[in-house]
Amino acid sequence: MGEITQKFVLPETFQGVRDELAGQIGMMWELIKAPLIVPLLRLGVYICLAMSLMLFCERLYMGIVIILVKLFWKKPEKRYKYETIQEDVEMGSSNFPEVLIQIPMYNEREVYKVSIGAACGLSWPSDRLVIQVLDDSTDPAIKQMIELECQRWASKGINIRYQIRETRGGYKAGALKEGLKRSYVKHCEYVAIFDADFRPEPDYLKRAIPFLVNNPEIALIQARWRFVNANECLLTRMQEMSLDYHFKVEQEVGSATHAFFGFNGTAGVWRIAAINDAGGWKDRTTVEDMDLAVRAGLKGWKFVYLGDLQVKSELPSTFKAFRFQQHRWSCGPANLFRKMVMEIIRNKKVTVWKKLYVIYSFFFVRKIIAHMVTFSFYCLVLPLTILVPEVHVPIWGAVYIPSIITILNSVGTPRSFHLLFYWILFENVMSLHRTKATLIGLLEAGRANEWVVTEKLGDSALKNKGDAAKNKTNAKSLFKRPKFKLGDRLNTLELGFGAFLFICGCYDYVHGKNNYFIYLFLQTITFLIAGFGYVGTIIPSS
Repeated sequence: MGEITQKFVLPETFQGVRDELAGQIGMMWELIKAPLIVPLLRLGVYICLAMSLMLFCERLYMGIVIILVKLFWKKPEKRYKYETIQEDVEMGSSNFPEVLIQIPMYNEREVYKVSIGAACGLSWPSDRLVIQVLDDSTDPAIKQMIELECQRWASKGINIRYQIRETRGGYKAGALKEGLKRSYVKHCEYVAIFDADFRPEPDYLKRAIPFLVNNPEIALIQARWRFVNANECLLTRMQEMSLDYHFKVEQEVGSATHAFFGFNGTAGVWRIAAINDAGGWKDRTTVEDMDLAVRAGLKGWKFVYLGDLQVKSELPSTFKAFRFQQHRWSCGPANLFRKMVMEIIRNKKVTVWKKLYVIYSFFFVRKIIAHMVTFSFYCLVLPLTILVPEVHVPIWGAVYIPSIITILNSVGTPRSFHLLFYWILFENVMSLHRTKATLIGLLEAGRANEWVVTEKLGDSALKNKGDAAKNKTNAKSLFKRPKFKLGDRLNTLELGFGAFLFICGCYDYVHGKNNYFIYLFLQTITFLIAGFGYVGTIIPSS
């Protein structure tokens, strides 16, 4: 009997210790909550509300301006002098300016033929065109394939040059800069740049070059991107929504109101004199395109965006490639802002209004605030207020303003309006990486200059899907369960935040009054889907 009693005493002892420990933790929480946690969290709410209002005003301004532009602004062909270039019977092709095409590449096995073929198919006198393939590939087999492709087109009478470097210094900026030093391009007046997956239409140069020829103040003509694989998966549809807003609204508004916007790095034509005037290509950040555009803009050069001039390209369809791309696109602008803000302020060649636009609207709100408020407010501060009910978030800040911002963002892609809800949840997940990258850029931390070329699958991914649909008999072999390495699939950062939001959601379900748990559980699911790697096209390990 004594033994039985002793067995029951031990659990009661542990129960008492556990209750005592829980009571001490609860007492410590109550001691620090009122003087420390509540004021800090309340400050966080105020900062997030201020950032939300800044982003809301920016989106509203852009929305109003784009409506006015579409209704009342003249088309670029009417705002600037524009005359098509025709071949003269007597002069032949000599009235066409000489144009350089630069195609930077790095191990582009799947897409190198696409861009080279499209560039060689441009409708422009062959004696007035130089195509330069700048190959930084490290794979000898790929280098040989690209060189052979260049030789194949050269045998057809195309003036195409294959260039390699001993080192990959400066990455893309270094390759473009090195290409302009070649003696055979010194006579070229303009340079068109296309990344390896871009495929311009034959009339691209005939539509873009006349703006530069007839308007000596214009430095850059930027075309709009169109995506050949937008329907490949949900990840590419989400990217299309974000990028369509960027091109249809942000670039259009910048071009119409200030003749300034960020160069997109490809599908654009530069006046070489403007590049030289701005100081040439620089590799101090991972956004060499934006760096050049800002410097040229501060010199007084004008930019023109042509929404009707479209160039086909490919979106990254794997989650890993997309994350690397977003890191570069978020870290680079923040790092550039850090390095150029004082240079912009001290500039004497542009108006105060334009300097304010570049610093506040172009850089601060769009490149920094937009990323940070999405993550800090909806993935961090708002969930924490559930655990600290003393801190209240007004309904207009938590629901109304974000809803209006989201609707304004969706105008670029009306066909995907039904995906808006999924897009919000996915953008919240990506805001984690964009905020991290933005802070790295602002602080110039370890990965500030990391450059990972965005992996492209080319037409092979679409072709494989088409073959699978047509050939039902081989469906079993085509859709064989892929093998994966555990480390390639799991994303611990997303899994960690998914767990945090799940805890907050459970607490709100039991104790909350605002029903935030509905959003938190849905956001948890999205974080976990990303954390387990079920996003985008899944490539099996070899």
